Amino acid sequence: MNDGYDAGYGGDQYEIVGYDEYGRPVYGQAQGQTPSQAGGQQPYDPYDSYGQYQAAHDQQSHPDHQNHQGYGYAPYAGGGQQPYGAHDSYGSQTGWDTGQQPYDPYDPYGQAAAGTPRPPVAEQTAHIPQQAGPPDEPEPAAESAEPDREYHTEQFAFVEEPTDDSEDVIDWMKFTENRTERREEARRRARARIVALVVVLALVAVGGVGYLWYAGKLPGTSSSDDRTGGTAAAGAQKRDVIAVHLHDTDGGGTSTALLVDNTTAKRGTAVLLPNTLALTADDGTATTLAKSVDEAGPDATRTALDTVLGTDIEGTWRLDTPYLQILVDLVGNIEVDTDTDVPDPDAKDKGAAPLVRKGEAQTLSGKMAVAYATYQGSGEEAGAQLQRFGQVMQGVLRKLSSDPQAATTTVQTLGLILDPPLTEKDLGSFLAGLSDLAKGGDFKTALLPVQGDGRLSAEAADSVVKDVLGGTAESPDKDAAVSVSVRNATGDEDRTAKARVTLLNGGFTFLSGGTASGTEATSQVVYAEAADKENAVQVAKTLGLSADAVEQGEVSANARVSVVLGQDYEPAS
Repeated sequence: MNDGYDAGYGGDQYEIVGYDEYGRPVYGQAQGQTPSQAGGQQPYDPYDSYGQYQAAHDQQSHPDHQNHQGYGYAPYAGGGQQPYGAHDSYGSQTGWDTGQQPYDPYDPYGQAAAGTPRPPVAEQTAHIPQQAGPPDEPEPAAESAEPDREYHTEQFAFVEEPTDDSEDVIDWMKFTENRTERREEARRRARARIVALVVVLALVAVGGVGYLWYAGKLPGTSSSDDRTGGTAAAGAQKRDVIAVHLHDTDGGGTSTALLVDNTTAKRGTAVLLPNTLALTADDGTATTLAKSVDEAGPDATRTALDTVLGTDIEGTWRLDTPYLQILVDLVGNIEVDTDTDVPDPDAKDKGAAPLVRKGEAQTLSGKMAVAYATYQGSGEEAGAQLQRFGQVMQGVLRKLSSDPQAATTTVQTLGLILDPPLTEKDLGSFLAGLSDLAKGGDFKTALLPVQGDGRLSAEAADSVVKDVLGGTAESPDKDAAVSVSVRNATGDEDRTAKARVTLLNGGFTFLSGGTASGTEATSQVVYAEAADKENAVQVAKTLGLSADAVEQGEVSANARVSVVLGQDYEPAS
């Protein structure tokens, strides 16, 4: 920086002595030169304004020191030389006395060191090779006047915006976007839940309507009912039906009941069927329920009952009286409201106390239950005995377990031989369901009313067959083969079989009337209705009896013509 160079003027050396207000370097004569070498000119010192100011101040304060030269000194001056003005903070400068005052363009106070205005002195400015000299511009008149400046791009500093604000904006935008997405997602989930709820409600409504329709509880599909004021339509209800035949192994005879579990209406019923109920056998001939059970067997009887009652019996349960006694003992006795005293069948003395006494809530053991279920008093109708059988069955169901497995175990303990397709498990589950209904008071008994000829009456068709069984009554046609009841009073049991063959060959339906305790001398052919008189005459001719044997009177149940074979009957060989 202090290296001199040849300025092109007789080998004068210059060096940078400062910078102007525009930041450009200012060159001056090297310090190693003497004033004489410099051509009698004082070196340029832009920082010597303070020296001039100090000189003026001293002259005013100390007039006797007019030759005071400030604070600077020249370390290289010797003898009587004037001290060389040093640089101070105000730029005042003193140098060698050449007879003229140096011009100081940077004097901030615009006055000479002596305090009086300086005359303008031509300034010598060093010329630097290959560098333009300072422009000849007039000095600004006042500090407040701003010079016209030309600004360049390099004079400006461009400050980048802080990235923190940008990141905050980005984070805010992300937060806003995420919040919007969460709201949209919440709306979508809410719509999905609403749609699912609507679908579920629709399914529930459809299922409820379907159940009401199936149960017949919709308006217009119900009829009168004693308990609920309305019951489902017969065809719309689901029923499980099993036929139970009680065989009296001691006194003979059978009793039949249909156990019905209406799973739709949650109701159980024991429909009691009279033995005189007219049925149609497999060969198309007319028969009765009692004869069908004894002779045709369970399968043929079940089919005949389905035809007459319009039901669908799922199985047949043969219950002999010894098994009924064991069943009652297994469930721990039963309670029945008995309607009569029942004598002890094993008592030898006729005056012995009755086995079963009449009264409410009578506790019956197995033996007592069998005696009460099979008892028919003198002069009583057959329906009375059926009602007692129904009471015993209801009492058993009330004491039987409602658990299907436990009920099945009870059935297995009995050791029954069931007729296919009924199994022990099926019977146990079925009885458990009826037991639950009986304990809840939803089980009752109903006697099927029949007419004198064994056919169903209109009352039976409406009250029992339709409402309880859900079927349609179809009694045998009156125009079918004429049913003939034959009672043997000849004293020869073989003649009953011969009469049966003769009647069947003649196109009649044979009904067994049993064997009389005594004998009759003459035979009788009886008809009840006038329309059957001709049928009675034809029966007499077929059996080889006289027409005088035909008369009008009472006939056996289910028979249109009754015949009593006397000793005058001679079967064909």
